[in-house]
Amino acid sequence: MEEKILQKKKNGMAMLLLFILLYIAAILASVGGFIVNARGIGTALIIISMIYMAIGWIPFLGLKVLKPQEAAVLTLFGKYIGSLKGDGFYFVNPFSTMVNPAAETKLNQSGDVKPNGGKLFQLGGVENVNLNTNVVNKKISLKIMTLNNNRQKINDCLGNPVEIGIAVMWRVVDTAKAVFNVDNYKEYLSLQCDSALRNIVRMYPYDAAENIDTTGDGMADDGSLRGSSEVVAERIRQEIQSKVSEAGLEIIEARITYLAYAPEIAAVMLQRQQASAIIDARKLIVDGAVGMVEMALNRLSENEVVELDDERKAAMVSNLLVVLCGNRDAQPIVNSGSLY
Repeated sequence: MEEKILQKKKNGMAMLLLFILLYIAAILASVGGFIVNARGIGTALIIISMIYMAIGWIPFLGLKVLKPQEAAVLTLFGKYIGSLKGDGFYFVNPFSTMVNPAAETKLNQSGDVKPNGGKLFQLGGVENVNLNTNVVNKKISLKIMTLNNNRQKINDCLGNPVEIGIAVMWRVVDTAKAVFNVDNYKEYLSLQCDSALRNIVRMYPYDAAENIDTTGDGMADDGSLRGSSEVVAERIRQEIQSKVSEAGLEIIEARITYLAYAPEIAAVMLQRQQASAIIDARKLIVDGAVGMVEMALNRLSENEVVELDDERKAAMVSNLLVVLCGNRDAQPIVNSGSLY
């Protein structure tokens, strides 16, 4: 389906003035016909003016007003005749109708949020009063909208269940494809976001892991959902774009808004992370303690403060390591006698 833009239809104001003048002329003609008919003529003039006043409202149906970043897809007796794009006052065939199958679809996105939950006004001291109207706006918004998909539970490449949510910035770029190539372009986009999210998340571990290939080049890398969020988001955007191009949609950006382990394994994974952090901290402490002991022995030997044999050096090293690597403050015992 090829989009056709109706460029030469922005003449709504001129046509509106013409129809008003024709109505005024019909009224004046009917009045004049009655005056002339009193003399025995003017019956045809009265009939013509009455017929026009009865059906003269039909041309007004062809007047269309579009605000900035709005479009209208028009069909005439089931045939696509073109689309209106750009703000202005248009006049089209009065029998043409606007088509938008997604007009009543409300997703969790910016374009569907109504202030005050649709409540129009509130009387003092009285409950909120709602005005329910059945008028459906069939115009298509060309603005950038944000689709905040629900969180999903997906297994990563190691089989660990994680919960992840994304926000997708999108807009309609081809109105004909959006209306006619898919049944409902908003629902279609939401389903494709879910599918693309699952396909990409299954390629990555939550944290960096060994011997995992996330890029498909056959080489292990350190990609992960937590550490490579920008790369993962871009791959999700590309995956969604490849699916919705036929629907006339453009995916501008995709962002990860929520990422966590599933509740059933969150506690276990937290213990694992804590254990890994403790091990890393212990390694750092031991490295520092060994360096300090080595420095102490070298300084004692260089300055000839005291001469220690191998057995005394071993005891000193043991005591220093216990003091430096212990979890609690050491309580030294002062030797008031000789060293030997």
